[in-house]
Amino acid sequence: MQKLLRQILTSRVYEAAVETPLDHASALSLELGNQIFLKREDLQPVFSFKLRGAYNCIAHLNDEQLKAGVITASAGNHAQGVAFSARHLGVPATIVMPATTPEIKVEAVRALGAEVLLHGDNYSEAKDYCDHVVSERGMTFIHPFDDELVIAGQGTIGDEIVRQTSGQLSAVFIPVGGGGLAAGVGAFIKALCPEVLVFGVEPYDSDAMARSLEAGERVCLESVGIFADGVAVREVGERTFALCREVLDGVVRVSTDEICSAIKAIYQATRTIVEPAGALGLAGMRSYLREHRLQGQKLVAITSGANMNFERLRYVGERTLIGEKREALFAVTIPEKPGALRVLCEQVLGTRSITEFNYRLADRSAAYIFVGMSIDGDSERTALSSQMQSLGYQVLDLTDNELAKTHVRYMVGGRSQAASREYLYRFWFPERPGALARFLAAMGASWNISLFHYRTQGGEFGRVLIGLEIPPGEEPRLRGFLDSLGYRYVDETNNDAYRLFL
Repeated sequence: MQKLLRQILTSRVYEAAVETPLDHASALSLELGNQIFLKREDLQPVFSFKLRGAYNCIAHLNDEQLKAGVITASAGNHAQGVAFSARHLGVPATIVMPATTPEIKVEAVRALGAEVLLHGDNYSEAKDYCDHVVSERGMTFIHPFDDELVIAGQGTIGDEIVRQTSGQLSAVFIPVGGGGLAAGVGAFIKALCPEVLVFGVEPYDSDAMARSLEAGERVCLESVGIFADGVAVREVGERTFALCREVLDGVVRVSTDEICSAIKAIYQATRTIVEPAGALGLAGMRSYLREHRLQGQKLVAITSGANMNFERLRYVGERTLIGEKREALFAVTIPEKPGALRVLCEQVLGTRSITEFNYRLADRSAAYIFVGMSIDGDSERTALSSQMQSLGYQVLDLTDNELAKTHVRYMVGGRSQAASREYLYRFWFPERPGALARFLAAMGASWNISLFHYRTQGGEFGRVLIGLEIPPGEEPRLRGFLDSLGYRYVDETNNDAYRLFL
């Protein structure tokens, strides 16, 4: 630990990076009843903290290594950090990026003077190819997180936070992917201010650090979420895990909806749109405060980056209300008879703000309504459900149902009377030109497609909902076929939202 502290204090990051401000968020402070500060790493020259670690690592290479050049595999902020650092130091740089990387990110790296090699559909395939190039060219690989000089570079943020707060601080909330940021910042803060609580924050679907700390050893996730792609890491680093075991007081897990809500809150506080991973710190802080009901504390959230794909903003806007606990989604069953909708509106909906209302005749005895309503917190959501049930309605809360939020709300039309032995699956596939056609070609013609829904979300992976008619006895062959496709998928055949509306 002492060696790491010396490396942080003697880091060369300020040859390229800047000391970022610690902004007081007055509206957030009022909302949360605490003094909230945002550590603005989104204001770095490459709009991300990654510049610090990349530069510090490259700046410490010897002359022979600098002459041979540097290389890394990344589709995100680390790629830009390495490219910027290499240009600043006059070093050749090669970045291997998945072929699914959005063109805007590819061009951003090329604009910084790096050679870009596109290979594979994901980070793992790009990294394998990167290793091949390293062996051929003799370049130095710059690890995105599991390198002591990279960790030290990120740790300079901790030094700045301590100086900017004069050590008067209650807790820091740090986004966690591979763990380099949390390890460096946490190590420095705990060394100088051991009473300060240090929390990592991860999405529920990319929680490799939380699971590893719980297990007492590094855990490799079978799959990771795609929304907060900046922290979508299947396995944390060996060095970072060892450090985080020492310095983290816990890891807070947050949902996609909570991340979207935090993006909006940061925009309202700073007029800056951060990327999903960049909003993790604030999302985790809000979740922690809701659970522990702290008041009057001085808290810091690190806004780690602002390299947002513009096309994602529609999705963020759609999910923000749920993340703020201001919208609830319900499936309500009413009698299929004249006047039933009017009675529902008079009894329940008349005085409320309705965000969504979907209905289609599908059954002569019962009608199924997909309805969204404005609420003021989870307690009102629970009370509303209980109220409708007390009036005799069958109610299903869909607010936390991913299938309902991602697909069903956009395609409510009633259950098909023609589909027979239908099985329903959600797929993720690499998003690039022609990807949808390739996905359908991969599905082949073995089984009839009875339902299909696709909607772009501006990310590197597309999401598809597909229904297949499967004859008796074909289920084992179907499962084998789906596994062989190589796409991540989830069986939604027994999802209540599907049963009611599709």
